[in-house]
Order: sequence, then C-alpha cells, then structure tokens
Amino acid sequence: MAKKKIAWVTDSTAYITQELAEHPDVYILPLNIMFEDETFEDGVDLTTDILYNKIRQQKVVPKTSQPSVGKFAELYEKLKNEYDHAVAVHISSKLSGTYESSVNGKNMAEFDAEVVDSKCMSYAITTLIKKGMEMAEAGTDYKEIADELRQEASNNENYILLGSLEQFYKGGRMSGTQYLLGSMLQIKPIIRIDTSTGEFELFERVRSEKKAVKRMIGLLKNSYEKNIISQVQIMHGNLEHKANELKEKVLAEIPELDIVIGEISSTIAVHAGEGTLAMIWNNKKR
Repeated sequence: MAKKKIAWVTDSTAYITQELAEHPDVYILPLNIMFEDETFEDGVDLTTDILYNKIRQQKVVPKTSQPSVGKFAELYEKLKNEYDHAVAVHISSKLSGTYESSVNGKNMAEFDAEVVDSKCMSYAITTLIKKGMEMAEAGTDYKEIADELRQEASNNENYILLGSLEQFYKGGRMSGTQYLLGSMLQIKPIIRIDTSTGEFELFERVRSEKKAVKRMIGLLKNSYEKNIISQVQIMHGNLEHKANELKEKVLAEIPELDIVIGEISSTIAVHAGEGTLAMIWNNKKR
C-alpha cells in the first residue's frame, strides 16, 4: 500500500476542533498534568471540569510537563511506516519543552519531519495547521509549507485576561513584584505572547475587567483597520457566558467578522486559571 504524503502532528495546548479531532492524518500528543498524588494526560484522562474541581478542592496548583522524547520517537517511528513526511506545529518553545522533545523524537526515529515553533499556543496553532493543510491540498512541498508557517506565526495577535494571577505566578510566568502589584491594587493586567519572541509579556495594566475588555476590542479594531482579519477566536476558561458577551460586543463593532468560541486546554488552564478570557486573530496584510 502506498504511503500517504503528510502527517500533521501537534500537542494538547492546541485548540482541537472537531475537524482536527476526526482528521485521519492528525496526531496529538498530550502534555502531562501532575498533582501531588496523580499524573494525567491532558485531554485523555483529564477534562477542564475535573481540573478546576481538583484545584478548588485541593487548593494546590498542579505542574505541567511536555511529552517525553520517547513518546515523540514512538509516534514518528509509526508515522515513518505510513507517511512520506510530517509537519509538526507546537506550543512556543519559550513556554514549553514540547517543541524540543518533538525535534529530538523525529531525529531519533530518523523521520523526515519539519517541526514548527508556533511562537504561541491554543487556536494560533490551529490556524497554522489549517493553513498548512490548505497548502498541502494545493500540492505545496512539506518543507515549503513549514517555512511559510514559521513566517505566518508572527502574524498572530493575542490578548489574554488571566483568570488567576496566583496560578500564573506559581507557574513561573510572572514576577513576584508584578503579582503583588496586581493582587494588592486589584489591577486586571492584559498579557500577550509576543510572537516575535514566543514569550509572555505584560502588555498593559487596566483597572477593571470591563475596561480591559473594551481595550481588547479597541486593539482588534486598530488591527482590523490595517489588516485583513477574517476570523477572531475567543478562548475561555469555564467562562462561556462572558465569551458570548464578548462576541456580541465585537460583532456590534465589526459585524462581518467570523467569531469562534472555544475553551482553553487543561494545560493552559493550569497556568492561566479558571475565568480566563482571551482573543486571538491572524493579521494578513492588505
């Protein structure tokens, strides 16, 4: 039997749409979530509902870890027998060791795969995979696809309202000074992943959630005036009603936008916390 051309590999920090979940050529390796007495695989034996309940009950923030090199090598060994190539798109290498594990795994398996650093996470990864699939359908070579996705990664724009400053701080994503200022002054920081570096940064300090949401919509409008934006993704941590409210506010300003609402993965929720609200979009130059 002839091999299929390209396999698509990602990790559980991506937003897995139904289309991706059911796609025969998409493979997802879960990150690990570790409580003191148990370890879970994100999206396999741990849902966000269970995660939030455990954090509330145990008052302990779990740790996360990337899939092992061995897991990736095992997957790439399997794919080597079924596909000509693979394109893997992963969470920013500055936020997780997943990208490095994937590179080392494909090298161990000696499989011809291109590994792409998304410089981001969540739906930004999904957007890159979808673009790659479209290019593959048009007959583009897998190396050219990977190069295009690496350039495309810098076009993603994202803004995040954290559900839990404490979890973000305990996960090592925020300095003690920033945490103290935010918690004492009741500041609602807007953070983002800088897609030129792939690192979290404090974008702006805002006094209330209402003002922060208004500011994020303003940032979207500014980008929309300069770029072609066909879709906005609103991601949330067990906050669907506020995600829907945000959707209505965005549509009131830009009625023609396609807006997708989705939930952050358990791995992201460990660091960002229940109650997180984020907006992600891709800027295409006019």
